[in-house]
Amino acid sequence: MSKSLAALMLLALPLAGCVDAPATAPQQTEITKLGLSAQPAPQLAPDWWKAFGDPQLDRLVDQLLASNPTLQSALARIRAAQAEVASVQSLQYPNISIDGADTLQLVSKEFVYPQRFGGTWQWVGDVQARLRWSLDFWGKQAALIDRARNVSEAAALDAAAARLALAGQFSQSYVALLLAWQNIDIARQTQEERQTILDLTQSRVTSGLENEASLEQAKALLAMARIEVRRTEAQRDIGVHAIVALIGRGADAYRTIDRPAAAMENALPLPEHLPADLLSRRPDIQAAHMRIKAAIAGRDAAHADFYPNIDLTAALGFQAIGFGNLFKGDALTLGAGPAIHLPIFDAGRIRAQYAHATADLDAAVADYNGTVVSAVRQTADALTEVSSLADQREQQKLALDSAERAFGLAKERYRLGLSGQIPMLTAEATLLEARRQMAALVAEAANQRVALLLSVGGGFAGDKTGTETNSKQGAMP
Repeated sequence: MSKSLAALMLLALPLAGCVDAPATAPQQTEITKLGLSAQPAPQLAPDWWKAFGDPQLDRLVDQLLASNPTLQSALARIRAAQAEVASVQSLQYPNISIDGADTLQLVSKEFVYPQRFGGTWQWVGDVQARLRWSLDFWGKQAALIDRARNVSEAAALDAAAARLALAGQFSQSYVALLLAWQNIDIARQTQEERQTILDLTQSRVTSGLENEASLEQAKALLAMARIEVRRTEAQRDIGVHAIVALIGRGADAYRTIDRPAAAMENALPLPEHLPADLLSRRPDIQAAHMRIKAAIAGRDAAHADFYPNIDLTAALGFQAIGFGNLFKGDALTLGAGPAIHLPIFDAGRIRAQYAHATADLDAAVADYNGTVVSAVRQTADALTEVSSLADQREQQKLALDSAERAFGLAKERYRLGLSGQIPMLTAEATLLEARRQMAALVAEAANQRVALLLSVGGGFAGDKTGTETNSKQGAMP
C-alpha cells in the first residue's frame, strides 16, 4: 500500500463524521391500542372449507389453489424475491472476472511505450483476471440482504393472503351458486302452486263462482312464475361461469359443476369478540409488518452511503503491443491493494436518498397501520353481522311458518268457496317473499361466517411475535 493511499484512508475516517447523515427521523409509529379482547381466536384448520361437507367444494378448491392465475402470480413474485435475496447475498463474496481487449490505436510518443512504437498504429492487447471484494465495514451489504429477505418473506405472506382471500371468495361464490339453486326451487314450487291456483280458478269459473277476469289474472301469475324460473336458471348458470373462471378453466368445465351439497348450517369455529391474537393471525398484516422491516433495512443501507466504501482489488494478466507478444512472459502484469471511495460533495444526492428511505419507512408504517385498522373493522363488522343474522333467521323462520299456514288456509277457503281469489293471492305473495328472504338469510349467514373466518386469518399460522414493534425504529439516527 502506498503512503498516499494509507494517508487517504486515515483521513477518510474523521471525514466520515463530517458527511454523516442529516437528522431525518421517521414521523410514523406503529399503532398499538386496538381494544382487542383477552381471548385468542379459536384454532382453525387450513382446509376450513371442508366443514361444509361437500366433496365437490373440496375438489374445486384444490383446483383453485393449483391453477388460479392470481395465486400463480403471487407465487411467481415469491420466486422473484428469493432470486433477489440470492443476488444481494452474492455481494458478500469476492467478485472475479476476466476481461480482454485487443485495440488498434495510435500509440502516444509521450507515454510508457518504447520509442520505436511512439507515433505509430499498433494493436494494444490487455487480458486480465480481476478480483474485487467489498469490505462491508458499515453494514450496507448486510442491510441490503436483510431488506431482500424481508421483501421475500413479505411476498410469501402476500401469497398466503392471496390463498386465503381466494378460498374465501370461492366459498362465497359457491354459496351464491347454492342460493341460485334454492331460488330455482322456490320459483318451481311457486309455478306449481300457481298452476294449482289456475286450476281452481278455472273450476270456479266453470261453476259460475268466478269471473273471466280472475281466470286471466291466474294465467298471468302462472306466466310470471315461468319467467321467474327461467331467470333463476340464468343466475345459476352465471354462478357456474364464475366458479369455473376462479379455478382457471374454460367453458368445457361448465358441465362438471353439479348442484352444491354444502351444509350451510354447519357452524365454523369462530370468535365471539375481537381476538387478542388478531394481528398475528392475518397474513396481510404480517406482510405489512415485514415491509416495515424491509424499509428499516433500506434506511440502514442508505445511511451507510455516508461512509467510505473500502474494497480489496487484485489483477493478474497480460498487456502488450502486438497480439503475438500478448502471452509472453515479459507481458505479465499483476497488482493488488485496497481501493477507497469517500463521498465529499455530490450536490445532496446521498442526503436525498436517505430522506427517500426515511419516507419509505414512514409509508410502510402508515400502510401497516391502515391494514391493522381495516382488519379490526372487518372483524368487528363480521361479528356484528353474524350475531344480527342469527336473530333475523329466528324471526324469519316464524314468519315463514305463519305464511305457509296462512296460504294453506286461504287456498282451502278459496277451494270451498268461502272467500274470493284476492285473499288467496295475497297470502301466496306473502309466502313467496318469506321463502326468498329465508333463502337469502341462510346464504348471507354462511357468507358472513366465511367473512368472519377470513378476518381472523382463516387457518393461517402466523409468527406470534411478528407484529411486535421493531426496536431499531426508535433508535435510527
